[in-house]
Amino acid sequence: MGNLRRRRNSESSDEEDIHNKHITVELNTSDEEQSDSEEEDDDEDDDEDDDDGESGVDTIQRLTASRPNEIRISGLNYISKDTQDEQLLLLEDEDVQIHIVGYKYNRLYLLLYRLFSFLTLGVVWLVARWVPKWYVSWIGTRVPLKDAEWLVFESQYNEIEIIRPFREWYQGTIGSVFSYDQIKEVLLQFNLDEEQARNLLNMYEPLNQLMMVEYRYIRLAFHPMLHKFLIVGFWKDQSWNTTKNFKQGLSFEKYHDRLSVFGPNLINIREKPTLKLLTDEVLNPFYVFQIGSILLWCMDDYYYYAFCIFIISAFSIISTLIETKQTMKRMKDMSFFECSVRVFRSGSWRNVSSVELVPGDLIDITNIHTVPCDAMLISGDCILNESMLTGESVPVSKVPMSDPTLRKMNLSSSVIPAEISKHFLFMGTKMVRVRGGDNISNATAIVVRTGFNTAKGALVRSMLFPKPNNFKFYRDSFRFIGVLSIIAFIGFLISSVNFIRLGIDSTTMLLRALDLITIVVPPALPATLSIGTSFAISRLKKLGIFCISPPRVNIGGKIDCMCFDKTGTLTEDGLDIHGIRAVKTTEDGKKLFDDECKTVSHVDPNSDINDSTQSRILRTMTTCHSLKIVEGELLGDPLDLKMFEFTQWELEESGGASSMGLKPRSELASLQAKKSAKVGIMPTVVRPPGGRQDINLQMDNTVPPIEFGIIHTFEFVSSLRRMSVIVRRLASPTMEIFVKGAPEVMKDICTPESMPEDYQERLYKYTHRGYRVIACASRQLLDVKWHKLHKLKRNEVESNLTFLGFIIFENKLKPRTTSAITTLRNANIRQIMCTGDNVLTAVSVARECGLIDESAEVYIPRFLKGSSTEPDSELCWESVMHEGDELSTDTLQPRYSEVINNNNIPYRRQQEYYLAVTGEAFRWMVDHAAVDSFQRMLVKGAIYARMSPDEKQELVMELQNIGYCVGFCGDGANDCGALKAGDIGISLSEAEASVAAPFTSNTMDIECVIDVIKEGRAALVTSFSCFKYMALYSLIQFTSVTLLYAFGSNLGDFQFLYIDLFLILPVAVYMGYTASWPYLHKRRPTASLVSKKVLTSLIGQIIINSGFQLVSYWAVHQQSWYEPPVFNPDGENIMCYENTVLFLVSSYQYMLVAVVFSVGPPYRKPLWTNGRLVLTLSSLICLTSWFVLTPPKVVMEFMEFVDLPISFRWFILLLSGMNLAVSLLCEKYIFYLILAAVNRWCTTRSGYTVVGGSREPQQQGKIYQRVMNEMGIHDL
Repeated sequence: MGNLRRRRNSESSDEEDIHNKHITVELNTSDEEQSDSEEEDDDEDDDEDDDDGESGVDTIQRLTASRPNEIRISGLNYISKDTQDEQLLLLEDEDVQIHIVGYKYNRLYLLLYRLFSFLTLGVVWLVARWVPKWYVSWIGTRVPLKDAEWLVFESQYNEIEIIRPFREWYQGTIGSVFSYDQIKEVLLQFNLDEEQARNLLNMYEPLNQLMMVEYRYIRLAFHPMLHKFLIVGFWKDQSWNTTKNFKQGLSFEKYHDRLSVFGPNLINIREKPTLKLLTDEVLNPFYVFQIGSILLWCMDDYYYYAFCIFIISAFSIISTLIETKQTMKRMKDMSFFECSVRVFRSGSWRNVSSVELVPGDLIDITNIHTVPCDAMLISGDCILNESMLTGESVPVSKVPMSDPTLRKMNLSSSVIPAEISKHFLFMGTKMVRVRGGDNISNATAIVVRTGFNTAKGALVRSMLFPKPNNFKFYRDSFRFIGVLSIIAFIGFLISSVNFIRLGIDSTTMLLRALDLITIVVPPALPATLSIGTSFAISRLKKLGIFCISPPRVNIGGKIDCMCFDKTGTLTEDGLDIHGIRAVKTTEDGKKLFDDECKTVSHVDPNSDINDSTQSRILRTMTTCHSLKIVEGELLGDPLDLKMFEFTQWELEESGGASSMGLKPRSELASLQAKKSAKVGIMPTVVRPPGGRQDINLQMDNTVPPIEFGIIHTFEFVSSLRRMSVIVRRLASPTMEIFVKGAPEVMKDICTPESMPEDYQERLYKYTHRGYRVIACASRQLLDVKWHKLHKLKRNEVESNLTFLGFIIFENKLKPRTTSAITTLRNANIRQIMCTGDNVLTAVSVARECGLIDESAEVYIPRFLKGSSTEPDSELCWESVMHEGDELSTDTLQPRYSEVINNNNIPYRRQQEYYLAVTGEAFRWMVDHAAVDSFQRMLVKGAIYARMSPDEKQELVMELQNIGYCVGFCGDGANDCGALKAGDIGISLSEAEASVAAPFTSNTMDIECVIDVIKEGRAALVTSFSCFKYMALYSLIQFTSVTLLYAFGSNLGDFQFLYIDLFLILPVAVYMGYTASWPYLHKRRPTASLVSKKVLTSLIGQIIINSGFQLVSYWAVHQQSWYEPPVFNPDGENIMCYENTVLFLVSSYQYMLVAVVFSVGPPYRKPLWTNGRLVLTLSSLICLTSWFVLTPPKVVMEFMEFVDLPISFRWFILLLSGMNLAVSLLCEKYIFYLILAAVNRWCTTRSGYTVVGGSREPQQQGKIYQRVMNEMGIHDL
């Protein structure tokens, strides 16, 4: 889980095959258009593909041989202690572990529970509602899951839901509900003999009764032999082993069976009825406390005050209700989608609603504008805009699923790997363009997942059920409320003694004592904590930063480590081509790089001379890409686009659409192109500028124009870091393969004799200077028939290649990157670059933007032995600047062999250094390195290069595990996992808000990170200020009331109203309006309410303000005109000198405390910049001063004041001014001196331990702080 370190144990290739392969049932049905000979060839190929699969016997043998203690983390449930009445289930999308227990009602206890609920007027029922564990233990009896009347789902965050399963008769098989791969992954965890494994893997076992339950919109079905609930959304049909089987569609019988299992294809958020929402809101503990308080005040004759609080509470409930309804409606409108779809069922095409789609349906996507489900493309091709899911604005090309990929496809997890996603159409994404396979027939897809099982459904669920906020401030606030309750109870005891002494009747005594609780625990406290966050979100919106998760704003104030993607985040999106570097053969036969070439206009694409590879590099640049034409405009990967535009060639798709905006070629030529495209020969053609000619098919002697057809494409895969195409030159009998990718991987697939001797030297030169280098390679493809191209295996195509040279791109920094990095560095916030680019390029960019010092040493890892998958591999860390310098493999600290004064004394330079970690080294460190070394790498690593999207997410989680509060900023495309995993994630996207991250910025540079952190700090400080203000307000009023209780008096009805409505409410609201300080301070604000700094301030202000109330109380008793109040047991005893004086003094205190707690720099602007608060305080001070100095008679009667001499009125004013001065002086200076003294005392007492005669600091609380201390690091 999120707080546990996940280590992927090394697995053999055989074990990995278990995850990726399954039993295949080959149906050798041939395509009608193929000849007999082609059928035979296809069948041979299918047999070859089957050899890659795994037979049923092999699967059973592997299962019986699997290790019982092997731990795997997947979307399926495995827990060693699963029994028949309970299980644990891992929801991979939500990263939440669920404990499921089966129960039946204990009829006797259920009857007693209902009886006690009735007798206690619902109190027992209310307690059971608030503490469901008690309810479950009272009326439930554990039973096996299969017999359960109701199920208890408890998450790791102690969230409990009680759900009734539903059962229905079902005449299907195990395989029609559960996936083979899914069951196989569960069985891998157990010791099984062959007979047990064979029985459990029998997918044709009849299933007579279907027992299902829906938890947070996830459908779970009970497997009767495994005695577990499994997620039905990870289902894959056993017949999905060849795309030929999809052409049959579904029968009506199968459709109805699948509809009962998977449900309708709807993301339909069930809106709670208004009455249910109202009940849930009113029965919230906060409002129940409010209702009890109102009843108490009514019984104590505080009718006006009770009525006003009732109106405010009712307004709050209604506004919350309306906001909740509106939010749910927005979510429902955003997620709900329905359209008409053509589907092939029972042998014919028909139009149905998209709601009726089920897995296995064959649908026509030709006229679809928004994808209605998760589907696999079967025929044709399309381009999708997936920005709704990923935040990536560049459209994505999709190609049809091939049989080998289909057989290896494992849907037993929610994650769709990159090699599968290029065939996947995700629900909710927009169609940019759709084409049939031959430009005549329709494009078709097979439905794979529906409703909430889709990728869009998972995102909607993540918004509906976010992880509970574990922020320290929120935890401490509830603890502090508990402390206030204890204070109220102490006051209750003291007041009770006074009331007994005064002879007050027990009913009044109880009412007054309970009244103290309503004073000490302020009802408006929860609302005031969110005020600062609301204002911060509003300010961020004005800056073009949108937030969909308000609690993350406060967390942004605690960020101490910020990770950045490189391309598109730190650097510009667009890459400019610096030049190309071909390979030449010298006269003596050596292979060397040719001179750098800045243009390709002079290169002849038809030239195949052996002494230079320039012409083949040109052909690579024009053909090896995934560009598409949409509405006359080229779309695709920015790198591919820049590369193709550099050549100035023209691209034309098979339908005639051209990148130059030209009209289609002649009718005869178009017809020929369609015929060619029908068998998959030339869907896309490229030609030199101005090289287009109409083809006269009648003239055999015509010299063919220079055209290259892109016949087949192997798309870019992040794990392989390359892409390739198969190209045929017009009128040429042979085909060529062109490959481009990362230099590190290209070297492994090229023949050694084709590699230039100065390869490493040139590569180092370019990458060290910050250029992005793409390597090119090619070879001829011989003896392959055109119709067999789609059956070629990628690893066969991309092998034994001839190295052609480099394409060098330059990636410029964004204008504000360096200044933003400098700001973060000065604020002591650690910065990390996390990129998929080359490590040396990343180091160069990091130096250029100031992420690492220009003079600092950088060490990069290299495997001395083995690889990232082998536990016994050896890794060394070598210096980039000084050859021969290395780090100790254990401590990851420099070890130098310098000798001083010939005394063989090693000299250690204390130079700053950083680690630049490659993806392979990171993988090995996570899986196999010692924990200490791994943690040291996390602390010192400033650059993580060649990182896959999953590894970026894992890096963020590992940094969190050692104590960092981590933010991630990326472009939202490959970074979705990391953006969601971070404590805050900021997606740079032009969309107003994206579900890819909590924050979305439409200003496309990292300056937005500083804005988020500044507003987060301001919101966090505001929350602290508001909390301290509300706590002190309660304790000031508690002091006043407790003093008045000494002789049976109290504050009046309208006095309470004036304090709560006129003083507290506007001040508490406008305290949060102060804007953030424009600069980031080195120190972060505290996030703990129980920190020494907060407690010193709070306790100090309590003592000061209570002291001044006691002074005023004592002073009024010393006056010659003072008359003691006459206690009337039957009266209210409000009008007395003590009441008037304490009310007036405390009224000033409520305002001066707001001034004292309105924290300014270094996290917020000064108080005087908050015009609304200044105006409010000025008005209230004037109004209160009017009450003190010259109140009219009507006001005195209304507020129940007694007349005071003018001299004492001025004394109250002077006393309040002194109170303000003392409070400000102590808050600004005295408390800091006290805190420093306390810290010194604590350090002296417990901060050091004597070790060998030396004093060593105590171990730090967070892991990264301990590691930094061990490594002698003093800065972040």
